[in-house]
Amino acid sequence: MTINVGDKLPHATFMELTQDGPAPVDSEEIFAGKKVVLFAVPGAFTPTCHHQHLPGFINNAQSLRDKGVDTIACVSVNDPYVMGAWAIATDAGDEIRFLSDPRAEFTTALGMDTDSSVVGLGIRSRRYAMLVDDGEVRILNIEPKRGQAIDSSAEEMLKAL
Repeated sequence: MTINVGDKLPHATFMELTQDGPAPVDSEEIFAGKKVVLFAVPGAFTPTCHHQHLPGFINNAQSLRDKGVDTIACVSVNDPYVMGAWAIATDAGDEIRFLSDPRAEFTTALGMDTDSSVVGLGIRSRRYAMLVDDGEVRILNIEPKRGQAIDSSAEEMLKAL
């Protein structure tokens, strides 16, 4: 079952790369009492994610904050080292939190998991963007087709806010 607008996010423990190495991050720390734009990508450094999806959130970070967003976070079924390397490679670490869901537990709990084995990726996340207010999904934009980042873009999120 896929998460819907009005639903509470499931509890999760993400991994995030810090200066001291990978560290667990409780979902309460990220979402409790905050407005968060959370967007998911099938994989760090993959073409659509790297060249289309992430850049829109980097370029529109201040505009999202101007609309009341406290945190912008990207989640992917990648290990924390890959997510950390992606943050460094894109110089986005000050704008966006890069959260690893290495076993796809959060992604599966949302019903957003997909088998991308056909393109060599294994179990990954569908592409989406959501506004979460104090743990409750208020806006949910799920990308209908692989290989595009239109409905789940930062620009669409800005329009919805």
